[in-house]
Amino acid sequence: MDDKLRERLRTAAEAHRPDRERMLARVERGMAEGPSARTPPGPLPWLRVVGATAAVCGVLAVGAYAVTSAGGGQTRGGQVAASPVPSASTPAPAGSGRVPELRTEDGPLWADGAVDPHSNAYWAQSNVTLRTTQPLSSLTVELRIAQTGGVDTTGSWRSLPERDFTVSAQEKGGYLVYRWTLKPGRTVPVGTHMFAGQYNHAEGDRSADGDYFTANAARSTGQRVSVGDDFTSDH
Repeated sequence: MDDKLRERLRTAAEAHRPDRERMLARVERGMAEGPSARTPPGPLPWLRVVGATAAVCGVLAVGAYAVTSAGGGQTRGGQVAASPVPSASTPAPAGSGRVPELRTEDGPLWADGAVDPHSNAYWAQSNVTLRTTQPLSSLTVELRIAQTGGVDTTGSWRSLPERDFTVSAQEKGGYLVYRWTLKPGRTVPVGTHMFAGQYNHAEGDRSADGDYFTANAARSTGQRVSVGDDFTSDH
């Protein structure tokens, strides 16, 4: 029920004033006339008048209750329904989603992820190591650092030539996401290669349990391979 309708009901109820003189005149007239010959046996006239008066009062009381209750809910079938209380919900913290199922080896490609041992209480580096036994005609490496507090990029690097890759770093879905994409026409040679993302973080011993990376590549034959790993403490 909107505010305008509640105000109209309240105004109507407050403006109503019983016509006492008219009601008293009806009572006196009923007592003077007495029971009619055509009136079936029943309560005395004054009882009927009192009952009618009580009924009128009851109607007014119900009207006042309806106006008073209008602000607390809507009426359904004569009953006042209380407004529902919204259930509380706690949003999931950023970067706390499950790490997807990953495999560290697929065909000629192998991968590993580890936090660099030179990381400290304010800064860290996450290393992605890839080893391929065949040349790759395409490669996209994506490193995701969970936003555990104060995580902010300070740079990145790779062991392969810088001119061969398009590099980006951005906040996305509760993660700091680094992405290295091999440019068209370039090739990743056979060997072991490293990709590293560097970042500040909140003071303290940061847990990397929510961090992970993926690497999607294609061999010269066109067959696609995909690997990935997390950064749990057992590395």
